[in-house]
Amino acid sequence: MTKPSKKPFNKTSDDRLKTFQKPSKKPFKPLQKSNGAMSKDAQPIHLEDDVPDFPRGGHSSLSRAEVDKVRAEVDKEFGTETIVLKKKKKEKARNSSQSNEDELGSLFGDSHGGKLPRFANKITFKNVTPGMKLWGVISEVNEKDLEVSLPGGLRGLVRASEAIDPQLHDEMEVDTEDEVLSSIYSVGQLVSCIVLKLDNDNKKEKEKGKHKIWLSLRLSLLHSNFTLDILQEGMVISAYVKSIEDHGYMLHFGVTSFTGFMQHSSKDTKVVVGKLVQGVVKSIDRTRKVVNLSSDADEVTKDLKGIPFNLLVPGMMVNARVLSTLENGILLSFLTFFTGTADVFHLGKTLPDSKWKDEYPQNKKVNARILFIDPSSRAVGLTLNPHLINNNAPPSLVKIGDIFDDSKVIRVDRGSGLLLEIPSTPVPTPAYVNVSDLSDKEVKKWEKSFKEGSLVRVRVFGFRLLEGLATGVLKTSAFEGTVFTHSDVRPGMIVKAKIVIIDSFGAIVQFASGVKALCPLRHMSEFEIVKPRKKFQVGAELVFRVLGIKSKRITVTHKKTLVKSKLPILSSYTDATEGLWTHGWITKIESHGCFVRFYNGVQGFVPRAELGLDPGSDVGSMYHVEQVVKCRVTSSVPSSRRINLSFLVTPTPGRVSEDDTVKLGSIVSGSVERVTPHAIIVNVDVKGYIKGMISPEHLADNHGLASMMKSVLKPGYKFEKLLVLDVENKNLILTAKYSLVNATQQLPADVSQVYPHSVVHGYICNIIDTGCFVRFIGRLTGFAPKNKAVDDQRFDLSEVFYVGQSVRSNILEVKSETSRITLSLKQSLCSSTDASFIKEYFLLEEKIAELHYSDSKSNSLKWVKEFPIGNVIEGTVHEAKESGVIISFQKYNDVFGFITHHQFGGSNVDIGSTVKATILDVSKMDRLVDLSLKPELVNRSMETSSSKTPKKMRKRSAYKDLEMNQTVLSIPDAKFALGYASLNDYNTQAFQQKQFVSGQRVIASVMSLPDSSTAERLLLLLKSNNEVVDTSSTKRAKKKSSYDVGSTVQAEVTEIKPLELKLKFGSSLHGRIHITEANDDNILEDPFSNFKIGQTLTTKIVSKTKGENSNNIRWDLSIRPSVLSDESYVSKPQDFSYSTGENVTGFVYKVDKDWVWISVTRDIRAQLYILDTSSDPSELQDFQKRFHVGKRVSGYILNTNKEKRLLRVISHPVVANAASDESFTSHICEGEVVGGRVSKILPGVSGLIVQIDPHLSGKVHFTELQDPWVPNPLSGYHEGQFVKCKVVEIGHSGTGTVHVDLSLRSFVNPQSNRYEKIEDLHPNMTIEGYVKNVTPKGCFIMLSRKLDAKILISNLSDDFVSKPEQEFPIGKLVSGRVVSLEPLSKRIEVTLRSTSGTKSQNSDIGDFSSLNVGEIISGRVKRIESFGLFIAIDQSKLVGLCHVSELPEGHSEDIETKYKIREKVKAKILKVDEERQRISLGMKASYFDNQTQEIHNSDADSDSDSESDNPIPTETPPESLIPFSNGKHPALAEVESRASVLPLEVTLDEEADESPMEDEQAQIPEPLDDKKPEKNENKSKRTKKKETDEREREIRAAEERLLQKDVPRTADDYEKLIRTSPNSSFIWIKYMAFFLSLNEVEKARSMAERALRTINIREESEKLNVWVAYFNLENEYGSPPEEAVVKIFQRALQYCDAKKVHYALLGMYERTEQHKLADELLEKMMKKFKHSCKVWLRKIQRVLKQNEDLVHSVVKRALICLPKHKHIKFITQTAISEFKSGVPDRGRSMFEGMLREYPKRTDLWSVYLDQEIRIGDVDVIRALFERTICLELPVKKMKFLFKKYLEFEKSHGDEERVEYVKAEALKFIEKTRG
Repeated sequence: MTKPSKKPFNKTSDDRLKTFQKPSKKPFKPLQKSNGAMSKDAQPIHLEDDVPDFPRGGHSSLSRAEVDKVRAEVDKEFGTETIVLKKKKKEKARNSSQSNEDELGSLFGDSHGGKLPRFANKITFKNVTPGMKLWGVISEVNEKDLEVSLPGGLRGLVRASEAIDPQLHDEMEVDTEDEVLSSIYSVGQLVSCIVLKLDNDNKKEKEKGKHKIWLSLRLSLLHSNFTLDILQEGMVISAYVKSIEDHGYMLHFGVTSFTGFMQHSSKDTKVVVGKLVQGVVKSIDRTRKVVNLSSDADEVTKDLKGIPFNLLVPGMMVNARVLSTLENGILLSFLTFFTGTADVFHLGKTLPDSKWKDEYPQNKKVNARILFIDPSSRAVGLTLNPHLINNNAPPSLVKIGDIFDDSKVIRVDRGSGLLLEIPSTPVPTPAYVNVSDLSDKEVKKWEKSFKEGSLVRVRVFGFRLLEGLATGVLKTSAFEGTVFTHSDVRPGMIVKAKIVIIDSFGAIVQFASGVKALCPLRHMSEFEIVKPRKKFQVGAELVFRVLGIKSKRITVTHKKTLVKSKLPILSSYTDATEGLWTHGWITKIESHGCFVRFYNGVQGFVPRAELGLDPGSDVGSMYHVEQVVKCRVTSSVPSSRRINLSFLVTPTPGRVSEDDTVKLGSIVSGSVERVTPHAIIVNVDVKGYIKGMISPEHLADNHGLASMMKSVLKPGYKFEKLLVLDVENKNLILTAKYSLVNATQQLPADVSQVYPHSVVHGYICNIIDTGCFVRFIGRLTGFAPKNKAVDDQRFDLSEVFYVGQSVRSNILEVKSETSRITLSLKQSLCSSTDASFIKEYFLLEEKIAELHYSDSKSNSLKWVKEFPIGNVIEGTVHEAKESGVIISFQKYNDVFGFITHHQFGGSNVDIGSTVKATILDVSKMDRLVDLSLKPELVNRSMETSSSKTPKKMRKRSAYKDLEMNQTVLSIPDAKFALGYASLNDYNTQAFQQKQFVSGQRVIASVMSLPDSSTAERLLLLLKSNNEVVDTSSTKRAKKKSSYDVGSTVQAEVTEIKPLELKLKFGSSLHGRIHITEANDDNILEDPFSNFKIGQTLTTKIVSKTKGENSNNIRWDLSIRPSVLSDESYVSKPQDFSYSTGENVTGFVYKVDKDWVWISVTRDIRAQLYILDTSSDPSELQDFQKRFHVGKRVSGYILNTNKEKRLLRVISHPVVANAASDESFTSHICEGEVVGGRVSKILPGVSGLIVQIDPHLSGKVHFTELQDPWVPNPLSGYHEGQFVKCKVVEIGHSGTGTVHVDLSLRSFVNPQSNRYEKIEDLHPNMTIEGYVKNVTPKGCFIMLSRKLDAKILISNLSDDFVSKPEQEFPIGKLVSGRVVSLEPLSKRIEVTLRSTSGTKSQNSDIGDFSSLNVGEIISGRVKRIESFGLFIAIDQSKLVGLCHVSELPEGHSEDIETKYKIREKVKAKILKVDEERQRISLGMKASYFDNQTQEIHNSDADSDSDSESDNPIPTETPPESLIPFSNGKHPALAEVESRASVLPLEVTLDEEADESPMEDEQAQIPEPLDDKKPEKNENKSKRTKKKETDEREREIRAAEERLLQKDVPRTADDYEKLIRTSPNSSFIWIKYMAFFLSLNEVEKARSMAERALRTINIREESEKLNVWVAYFNLENEYGSPPEEAVVKIFQRALQYCDAKKVHYALLGMYERTEQHKLADELLEKMMKKFKHSCKVWLRKIQRVLKQNEDLVHSVVKRALICLPKHKHIKFITQTAISEFKSGVPDRGRSMFEGMLREYPKRTDLWSVYLDQEIRIGDVDVIRALFERTICLELPVKKMKFLFKKYLEFEKSHGDEERVEYVKAEALKFIEKTRG
């Protein structure tokens, strides 16, 4: 016999070494070449990995003859296997040369055994792992982070929090937070760092620069293993400078177990607290725990004995010895026990030539420094670089983009690249050119083109700071083009670029050099583009112009006008010279002008006068945003970054010119040319000006009259007096307001003409939230803050003022240097002193009437002369109305009079009667006359022949008592003369008018006597309330008024409290000093500790406020030095000018359950959330102990609430999160360690919900609960527990919700890996996971939060698994091996079997070449179709088709009844199609003439046995006939279990649906039963057949039930069900649960929305079921759940019955044990449905469950609210609840109370008795029965009670008691008969 060959898994020691040297994270790649090289004959051997040594069940399904045949075939093919194995060895040797790249990038340890490595360790992004220690050089120092250059050209980032030890942060002396990093670190400084984590900016693009390595410089991580016992003299160690002393520095090593000291040295440069220093351990004082260091860091570390590997630190200098040279470096030995490598870029020479190996003979001793340490592989990298040896960074003498023509070739590395010498000064710089950068075209044998010593032209495109090595390029294309790097880009330059990405935000374009830029959507074209992908194609090369560059972000434009512009480029404010013409684009349009943007962020403003608009036209009608415009610079102020522009070709003349005859503020006249919607255009006769423009608001002071005036204006109307306000583009801006025209002399045109405390007329030009802008002449504008604009701060300014309104303004402050004017518009300060407002009203009303009737041919206003005001006129009562009567006049039929009821004066007025009345007022527009019948007015008019006022009233302003009549008043003291007063004023036109009652007496002043200028009216001015002088001042008030804000007083301390000092000053006045007023900036911890009661302090009054409920004044004092030293201190509200990220300090004034409340100032508060105070669970547990009232707390502002004057602060600096634009997630970043609180433990393996913010919770995946793989990882957690968690990922859904993934695993040195990428796995890899789901075909396990794996039932165990759901429950920890990976579909298959998977050498048929046409094969029916049978060929994975035409005669019709699944059959191979992979079979009888039929019969018998013992599952579950122990098919059981779920409950952790089997040639599942068949010789064939038939009938019945119920397994199945039953909530809810089982939460939400839209509106109950399921969904997956549920609840109330929706939500809260929310909802229900008995009963039940003694109060409230007829029902049910869950005595009291009121209600007696019987106190029950049988009730009711008594005694008493009851019943009957 031939000698057996070695099995492939028996590896030699060399093979094991190679395996050990492979990268730790090598992505899985299928071996395509090796597979392709294998011959077809070798394929059966290749399939051995898929079949076990022993088939499941322990026996072979082959007969003895077949087994002998197989063995013979194996012997023949054994030689083939030997040949194949030899080929494999050759291929392995051939492929070993191709693995150089992998070995070059691998890391190996320091093992001395085995083969030496070929290559030196090389650091790449693939082999950098968290925990690796690296040496680097700082390349950038930013405000928030550091950039570190690492070995191999890698770049790392260090956050500020990881660059400074927290213990030293407070001790650093810096002015601002931004100076912390720059004070400690500098560019070029060498630092030791440790890798925290790695991440990718773009996972799809694995380009250089896309990776991020997050580092930490904290010594607490680098020295985590350091203890005082391990330290030895001679070790090199780093430390922080903790403090600077006289003779040296106190040091901090990052650990608390020991400290250090270093003496001053002459080499010391500037040393500050927090700076990193390095030194050698000189001595160790173990008693005092102090380590003394020497600052001579260049000293070599001695060869210490027993130094552990984890104490090696990057940058440590060591003595090393050369062991051997490698292909790309040398192998060194150091510190006796360790080995390391130095690659070719870290040798002693910076420019090593091709013979560098000769310089490092074996055993040569050299000095080296440790470059990196990998703890996982124990690999160490060293450097011999002379600069690094001297602890200095190599010089950087070249810049990126520099071109050197005479660079010398030093070395040619075959297959790698060239080493060049760049002639930089003062010393040459080495540069390396990769082979891919040598030429634009692929060059073969390029080594011959470059010889050592030749000169080449190179361009620098990178620089490795740590190695001092430049990276160059020799490509011709690199020397072409204007842009090579970001530094070459200049704003305004023209570039060609190719479009690489098109999206909704615009396009990403790439220059020829690879630099990328952004072309925003608005700059892709001159016009707006809705769908950019249709106009632009990816790959198109276009011309762009650079707009700007900021932080290496380039922005370009493709606007045609900008790209082709020949005008100068404006890219800085200094370039803006007067008269410069350039192109820009409009970014914003305002009513007063446009903002234009230029290059590099430069912006200018174009005033409206320079826009070239026609008078009255709108800016938006001519210009639009993003329009490219040509503009001219008129003026610029570079220091203030201001540029004024103009669109006009010729300069606009100045407003005031010597040649012009008009000046601002002068009076002109003009006639109307036309009326536009926005202005009235007027022709003015002024030299140099053609037209004028009047805004509609400027036609009158009264807003209503201005609108009326505009409506009647016609071309040709002449304005006699118009005031020139401004000049705009040779057009005058005019106003016709009487208040401005009449006050021309007083109106200021310059700030020098404005004086404080004066009242000036003006008009409002703009209104903002914080105040109003008031304009005078020209552009002179003042500002009225909101608190100065109105007396009542509750009003919104836009509601009480309007743009263009005439106002009187009180000047408060004038700042000439800044030209700022502060005004007040309060009516109390600006009320009118004359009747000009009402005077203009009457005059303008007459003009409007004249204009209105000017078109009439006859003068329609002649009738007015017949109705002089105050005269008596006669008229006839025409009609009576509710408010009065209408009077008609005989002479004028179209003029009517009106008399209100109040003006009847006691007269009886009948329709048709003639009356004489006094004229009160005349409305010319409405042709209406107001009349009065009051005798005092009628008689006065008849007595006086004229309406003149007595002489004593003339030219005199006196107070008179008036009787109010609308706006018309009569003066009793002047014979009831009529006067007119306005209810409004200039500043109060939009205010609600003050209401007066007719007949009310008011005070008014006579302002003007009747004449033509007053429209013949007596004008009055009402005395406003705020002008009434209060003469009731007291001496005490006068004394108090002597103390004002800003006064300095001497005060005595009377009481000291934690937050304030109580003081006494003056004459029994009391004040306080708030804790924030004790010192500046809250710098003292306890500012009141130095004060004593009785001490006298010098204080200053900063505020005085009146108490809300009393007249007492609260005085606020201050002892802050800055306030006391400010002699001009003025009371002003404290500014709320806080910004996010700002550091504030305050004092704790309250601590509640979750918040710390802090006083920042007297009236500004801050709140600090519990989870923002720390990430340590123990500190969070002691939250309230850590913060006491009065404690000084410092924090960083997260957000502000200006209205509430409230700040939200956190304890750590705010770092903006780029992944989120939500305010409550701005301080939470990926990778950050935060504190959390477990809010919910999800069922099954769903994990935890952890709250990390008041409004944000995150989810912890089941695999992220514990660091090691442990069973039941949830066991250590409970709700409310504080945990320390890490933010793994922050995601945003389409609906705007935020999803946060957290981890509770170890953050520094994780003990086990969680593979989140399928590339991290490879076949045969050992992995662990938790069972996620169990199905009849196997189970799914969780490997990590992103990866799941599938385990087939055949791979669950080496033994038979009868019940997978019991042996592999959900959540069980399992360990297995990876079988196969599918990277595209991300499918992973795992096995738990312990066998190696190598098959016995069976000659199974594995491919089509083994099949021969005409061969007879045996197999089993796999599937039955109408067109034929699919037959699985025995001992193979192949399936063939026997067409219906090839079946035996008589079997071709109704084949479903003739054949059964898994039936044993024989067939003949008719055709084998290898190309299409199809096998055609035939089963006709003629094919088997030579075969005996006995075999079939014997096989059938054996098959029946095998079917009963070893059933084989098929592909389609509905067709499988598998018997189960419980007699139920698993799918049927699933249907029945789903049907049992209530439709209102959504199971959020349903089993995930299985994926269907692959195809017809997939592996046949192994038998389910692994047990050996027990042979029972006594069992007859008849018994077996009977059992088989019985089982067959059960399976058929199960199949029929399945067909009827049609269990849906896919989304298509559910869609079919929905189409058949669209109104079934059960189907919709199961559809939602189906998506939840697949973790498709958003799809489940969309299904809920779709169900609510689809279900008929009449199916209210079905819709309600869906709403409730929606509640459950959001309660489980909402973010945050409470808010999400409330939103859905509010929507549900709009569609369903409110009470039912409330009950549904309440039930959900109770089921999920959200008691607080349930109680709140129940309280709302008790108010909303207070007449519902069920609601109150629900409250009673909750109170009893919570064991609260509130039943009595709830019952009292319920009886008040409930209707009378519901009281009995409520009290009865409450009493029953008391008996069941509460106090029975209270229930008895309730029943007794009801029975006293309703003694004849047997139903109450019956219920009462039932409750007592349930309790079981026999004596009490009998006493109660005795009371009932003594009642005087009808016989029928008494019979019921006696019968109940008798039944009780029969079950609980004896015969004597039974007879007693019968006797009592007889007595009652005799009594009733008698």
